[in-house]
Parts: sequence; C-alpha cells; structure tokens
Amino acid sequence: MTDSTRRLKPAALCGWLCIGLALGWAVPVAADDIGQDEALRLAEQGHILPLQALIEDALRRFPGRFLEAELERDDGHYTYELEIVTRDRRVIELEYDAATGKLLDVDIDEDD
Repeated sequence: MTDSTRRLKPAALCGWLCIGLALGWAVPVAADDIGQDEALRLAEQGHILPLQALIEDALRRFPGRFLEAELERDDGHYTYELEIVTRDRRVIELEYDAATGKLLDVDIDEDD
C-alpha cells in the first residue's frame, strides 16, 4: 500500500460511488454485487481499499477517463471491476483484488 493510498479516506469510496450513481454509471445489482453502503462499511473497517486508489492506479496504467466500477464478492473474495476509456477510445476493463489492490486481469475491447 502506498502512502497516497493510506491517506485516502473511506469517505472517498462513498463519494465516487455516489457520483457514479448520480451520473448513471450504476449497473443492475446482481446477487454477488456489493451496494454502496456495504462497500463503505467494508472500506471503513479496512477489509477493502478505497475505490479512489484503484481508479488512480488504472488511470496511471491506461490514461483516459473513468467510466464505472463494481464491487463484487466471489468465493469470499472482494474484487473491483473498473471500466475506463483510453485517450485512443479503447474501452478497458480492469479487475483488482479489493483487499490488496493487486491487478488481476485486463480486458481490452478491440471492437474497431
């Protein structure tokens, strides 16, 4: 965990999720999706990293614009799925371990 990650407050998670909902980034909630109240509680308790830290990492790796994020629980593990659009207009989905911040998977949409 970097110093900047430690400085981020759990409230940033709620802020990004609330902004995303207000802008229509929400995706229908499936059985394994975690809602914003639960995500905030998990971040405040230190079980997961704040979403903002992973958004910053994703945009460092692939400069562009953040589109949406989902927090999911699968087999007891929490993962964030982030979607960004790069400056060259490619849509990229990144999957992170929500507890450690480790990048687990990158899926680049090559529809051209």
